[in-house]
Amino acid sequence: MTYCVGFCLDEGLVFASDSRTNAGVDYVTTYSKMHMFAPAPDRLFVILSAGNLATTQEVINHIQRDIDYPPNTPNLTNVKYLFEAAEYVGRISQQVQQAHSQAFAKSGVSGATTLLLGGQILGQPHGLIMIYPQGNYISSSPQTPYLQIGESKYGKPALDRISHPGLSLSEGARLGLVSLDATTRSNITVGAPFEVAIYPKDTMQLSCRCSFDESDPYLIKIRESWNTGINNVFNNLPDFENDKQYQMPLAPLSVTPEQAQSQAQQMMKPQRQIT
Repeated sequence: MTYCVGFCLDEGLVFASDSRTNAGVDYVTTYSKMHMFAPAPDRLFVILSAGNLATTQEVINHIQRDIDYPPNTPNLTNVKYLFEAAEYVGRISQQVQQAHSQAFAKSGVSGATTLLLGGQILGQPHGLIMIYPQGNYISSSPQTPYLQIGESKYGKPALDRISHPGLSLSEGARLGLVSLDATTRSNITVGAPFEVAIYPKDTMQLSCRCSFDESDPYLIKIRESWNTGINNVFNNLPDFENDKQYQMPLAPLSVTPEQAQSQAQQMMKPQRQIT
């Protein structure tokens, strides 16, 4: 399983991903889920992936081939809008999945992959898009400035409470690490090393691409500070008061005490064993 999150903020983009890949609890490996493409000086793209690893690698290979040897069809070297890049990546993903669909069906294995595409083309605003396995996509919005793929539920509460477009890039990176760490706490299939990339808008280059393993001092500090803060907030919540104004009337017993005693005695009788 995988967990990736991206933020589209006023200052730019932040990407965060884990790197754990597993085929059961006894086979765990590490692969980067973050892929960066700068096919020309006027554009930069980052792709995060969750789903079938073989499908993802084949999609990434096709994208890189089209950058090295550009065809006369839309690709990352010539699209003019970010949504056109999403349409192109979605088509590649669909082609790869369809090429192996019969083998996937026979083996009962899902070949689906979900992708986050973020970046900017000169003259256009930066953006963040989620590409579904079916090839269609959605974009982030000012109301929801983040998108998640993979094992998303455990890391979502912090995002819902804290994220907004006005966050700084540094704050977005911290929030991404908090969300990743919260996920690993509840799901062992997601784990470090964590990768974080930061893109300041209009620069056409990443200002940071960092990796944090489980023993990294900064990651440990983030984890301990977050846990301590949550516990401090909880301990300062108003005491629960068993006040009468909140009491609900108790429902009457559906059986009499005599009936309950008879049922208990019946249950205690030795049962005939079947051998």
